Amino acid sequence: MLRGINDLGERAAFPFSAIVGQTSMKRALLISAVDPAVGGVLVFGDRGTGKSTAVRALAQLLPKMRVVLGSPYNIDPTSIPETDGVKSRLVPVPVVDLPLGATEDRVVGALDIEKALTQGERSFQPGLLAQANRGFLYIDEINLLEDHLVDLLLDVAASGENLVEREGLSIRHPARFVLIGSGNPEEGELRPQLLDRFGLSVDVATPEAIKDRIEVVRRRDAFDRDPTAFYEKWKRKDAQVRRSIVSARERLESVDVPDRALERAAALCMALGTDGLRGELTLMRAARAHAALEGEEQVGEAALDFVAPMVLGHRLRRNPLDDSRAVTRVEKALAELVG
Repeated sequence: MLRGINDLGERAAFPFSAIVGQTSMKRALLISAVDPAVGGVLVFGDRGTGKSTAVRALAQLLPKMRVVLGSPYNIDPTSIPETDGVKSRLVPVPVVDLPLGATEDRVVGALDIEKALTQGERSFQPGLLAQANRGFLYIDEINLLEDHLVDLLLDVAASGENLVEREGLSIRHPARFVLIGSGNPEEGELRPQLLDRFGLSVDVATPEAIKDRIEVVRRRDAFDRDPTAFYEKWKRKDAQVRRSIVSARERLESVDVPDRALERAAALCMALGTDGLRGELTLMRAARAHAALEGEEQVGEAALDFVAPMVLGHRLRRNPLDDSRAVTRVEKALAELVG
């Protein structure tokens, strides 16, 4: 492998394992990588706290996946009934940026105008949702995303398919992806329907310890001055994290969720008054993925308690009589369950 080129054959990004602190954010991203069914990650916090850096670093960590050769939708060869004669190849898991200024055509796809004009053929130009299938769709400043794109994402996230009917075209293709959003809450709130779609939500803050701030500056400066040397220094630790993801995926289905864990999850959601049962379902899945990452055979209280703030914090109703942070309310409810 060439120096400065990561395992995916791309220019090396800042290594995941070199990110200082931000434990909840990094663990939430790893949980979503182990079990996409958890439902995506929302990261809110101050600017310059490594939100985008962590997402780019995650893309560099993920093991490659097998797709049908030439498929614009990253089709899984094992999902095809007849695989005889189907050629496939390994590709990096896509982590696709959805910019705030993207047009609807760019997102969902549209008629290939160039081919129509030069060859007289009516064909479909896949959009960002096609590129993100089986991967990650990242939206920075998601709280500033225009409403019509939010509606579009909600429809696709619910169905797992992208249906395009326009200009005489009628195309339906799979669009299952892990949604990752980041933003600064001071710039606006997220619509409740979209907020509810995220399985996990974490807050990040500027480090307060002087030694942490110094280490962040040192590592960032070292990376900017010589990305090649910095990547070489950290790639072994990144490889360890990659192996832990692969092992956790293999172990996930065998991780037991005992009745007492489900009872604790249900009691916690009832104590907090969360609507519906999506909170409990996500709590179980996230705790199972966390336990798999820790090499545990079953979900215990420690795993449930660790993921509870990131699963339930953004699902709480506002209480006019309690202005404490959502995470604090979850931690208080956990303490009362013990007591």
